[in-house]
Amino acid sequence: MTIFDSIILGVIEGFTEFLPISSTGHLIVASEFLGIDQTSVTKAYQVIIQFAAILAVFFNYKEKFSLDKIDLWTKVFLAFLPIGAIGYIFSDQIKELFSIQVVAIMFIVGGVVFLIVEKFFINNKAHSLDDIEQITLKQAMIIGLAQVFALVPGTSRAGSTIIGALLVGLSRKASAEFSFLLAFPVMSAVTAYDLLKHYKEFNDANLLALGVGFLVSFVVAYLTIKLFLVFLEKFTFVAFGIYRIIFGVLLLYLFA
Repeated sequence: MTIFDSIILGVIEGFTEFLPISSTGHLIVASEFLGIDQTSVTKAYQVIIQFAAILAVFFNYKEKFSLDKIDLWTKVFLAFLPIGAIGYIFSDQIKELFSIQVVAIMFIVGGVVFLIVEKFFINNKAHSLDDIEQITLKQAMIIGLAQVFALVPGTSRAGSTIIGALLVGLSRKASAEFSFLLAFPVMSAVTAYDLLKHYKEFNDANLLALGVGFLVSFVVAYLTIKLFLVFLEKFTFVAFGIYRIIFGVLLLYLFA
């Protein structure tokens, strides 16, 4: 992997991980265009840029990472359990779903869902819960169940959790913020698992490319989290729904 490849993938991971547009889907597509084979070394690189994104969550929400917030993290962990258990049990079957066609279809499906939720649920329902620390255990569990759909490539972990949060009464801002925090245990588990599985590949990796990818992913993810919240103060998720549909159709056209 070249430095150029590292920068491109680092930007994509950092920008898409916390937006409802599927980071995995974009990385798969980008790798296809760049001609990057999904080798064990590539997997090791993806571990590094995912870890950078995890750190971006920590540095954006340092005040939430304390013993005073144990109640909040209990709810976050509860929401993590469904995807953690199902992802572990069916990991082999999930890997078989990875293809451009599946990613494209799920982009379109996810986009339609966002448009439906915005039109028929959000505009006709008062969303008063704007503080993620006020989320109930029931709401956390439902959001966690919604996150399970993210196991299908192209669905988007952020997208599925945000949809689940909106449907149980969270505001757009609170939905995004809970999705950010929920990313921490999910991505930590995935990164730890991949690190144990691919640690030997780091010996063959380009350390400079790894370092550049880590830095780029962290900076872009850190800024994306902040800018996304600013965006949601004035706009809805409709733009993301339209983008997903257009991008999915384009993928089907190019790779069908």
